[in-house]
Amino acid sequence: MKKVRKGVLWMLAILMVTSAVPGIAFAQPGSGERWIDVKKVPSGKTGQNMTINMVLTNQDDIDLTNVAIRFEEGLANQESDAKENGEEYSGSIFPFEITSSTFDNKKVGNIKSGSSKSVTLTGMVRRDIADGYYSVPIEIVQNATVKNDGSPVAHEKVNIWITKSSATTESGKDEGTIQFELGENQNTPFGIYPQVMNFNMNVRNSSQITAFDVNVRMKLDQDSTKFPFDINDGNYTRHYDRIGGGETVEIPYSMNIRKDVYSGYYPITYTIEYRDSTDGDIQKVEETFYVKVQNKDKEEETGDFNANDRTKARIIVDGFETNPETVYAGEEFEMILHMKNASENVAASNILFNLESEKVTESAVFTMDSGSSSIVVNSLPAGQTTDIKLKLRAGAWVDQRTYSITINEKYDSPEFKNAEEKVTVNIPVKQVSRLNTGTIEIMPDTISVGSETNVMFPINNTGKVLLYNVMVAFVGDSIQQTNSYVGNIKPGESGNVDAMISGTAPTMDDGKIKVMITYEDENGVVSEPIEKELSLTVTEQEDLDPGMDGSGDFPVVTEPEGTSKYGKIIIPAVIVVLVIGTIGTVYVLKKRKKKKETLEELEEENNNEI
Repeated sequence: MKKVRKGVLWMLAILMVTSAVPGIAFAQPGSGERWIDVKKVPSGKTGQNMTINMVLTNQDDIDLTNVAIRFEEGLANQESDAKENGEEYSGSIFPFEITSSTFDNKKVGNIKSGSSKSVTLTGMVRRDIADGYYSVPIEIVQNATVKNDGSPVAHEKVNIWITKSSATTESGKDEGTIQFELGENQNTPFGIYPQVMNFNMNVRNSSQITAFDVNVRMKLDQDSTKFPFDINDGNYTRHYDRIGGGETVEIPYSMNIRKDVYSGYYPITYTIEYRDSTDGDIQKVEETFYVKVQNKDKEEETGDFNANDRTKARIIVDGFETNPETVYAGEEFEMILHMKNASENVAASNILFNLESEKVTESAVFTMDSGSSSIVVNSLPAGQTTDIKLKLRAGAWVDQRTYSITINEKYDSPEFKNAEEKVTVNIPVKQVSRLNTGTIEIMPDTISVGSETNVMFPINNTGKVLLYNVMVAFVGDSIQQTNSYVGNIKPGESGNVDAMISGTAPTMDDGKIKVMITYEDENGVVSEPIEKELSLTVTEQEDLDPGMDGSGDFPVVTEPEGTSKYGKIIIPAVIVVLVIGTIGTVYVLKKRKKKKETLEELEEENNNEI
């Protein structure tokens, strides 16, 4: 893969070298003229935006539509790939910072055959390159409709001169970045209702680069608490063709103060749009300028300042803990809140803290068994902290997740009475995992050494949390330890255990086998084993040949018991009876046969006499 990649890189290098030679540019056949011409070598400084002004001429025989130019990625990709592969890159260096828009198309439009157009390309010069000349590859495309498409027409190179830059602006930013400062060297504009407020706003280009086509837009708002002026004109944009580096312009405004506006300082937001060259892309920054207004009628009615113009303390939760550390549903716990006055110089007094629990289905998650949810603190100096302790109980019915407690604050400050604020803390509530088992069935409950028995029973999740990776272990002196994986069990559901247990030694105790059930929580922490028992008897292993006693000898003949001890008498007697019966039967049959033969002879003699 690396060899193929290197081959592609070499081909790109060859193409880029040949594209820089007049007459071999990637243009239509027969075109031997350069497409791009520069009047003088462009120069730039490291860390600054640099604009290359060029003249683009259509050297083709036909008109071109949707023409665009862009920096070509080939050189940058060669350098990047070499560094990625740990190789030393000895080719030309791409001199500009690579961003998401560096290689985007710069649209030129339609160019007739032989016609020319002035175009520019802008890039931020890299800060890590040395002084010297750099060759910038540029690609001309047509039929370009989006930022990165188009059919290649020609490839050119433009030489530029780069020098090191060390100067920075007052704000510490590189002088290549245009920055604007609002309101420098002027007092905050001040107006009194109902007078018209006339003021100027100073806008200074704090960089060393000229900004072109500058539009300063005042951001309007219908909310009188955010924007103190009547909106009379449809457009509050001020346009300047150019503002030079370091130049300051004064923008005049004449504004009517709103009738219902409060007295105080108001931040006015301005959006400044500009170009860093005559043909550069539009860039945008936001800056803020403050004005102060006074509404006499409003002051006479209320005798007080606007909320935005009054100072008040800022009371925050600096931290909290619970005792016990883990809060379980249905159990009481103590919450300790560390309340801090985060103001630097504003004290708070007559402080009322009222705690409000998050609700689920109209029921509060946290309740107090006794006492009030409101606590009063007489005073809290700036930067000081006070502790609030409450006894709470989490509802037994809630799901396992995090619930919030809102702390409603009401307090006084020297310039602000009855200030109201809200802060929130989040408390994780755990549910206790619960399970039970059904009837443990073991078949058979007596086995011999080397034999197996089947154990089956259900595990029921009777809690409100999921039991993860439920495992069952069977432990006993007479069996081989066996583990059975059940898996995850959802709340209200059951998992079934079906395991085979092998006997390894005869039972020498009461035959109790331990059943150890474990599971994991959502963090993978394994629970303490839940122990159950079952009864199993393991006997000696049965002989393979019932006629042998295990030693290779026949078993010793023992004295028969019961009727079996008369076997020597009964068996011969039966045989004698059977023999006598057989002889008697033969004798009777022979005698009958002889008698029959005698009768047949007498009958034959009588017949002869007749």
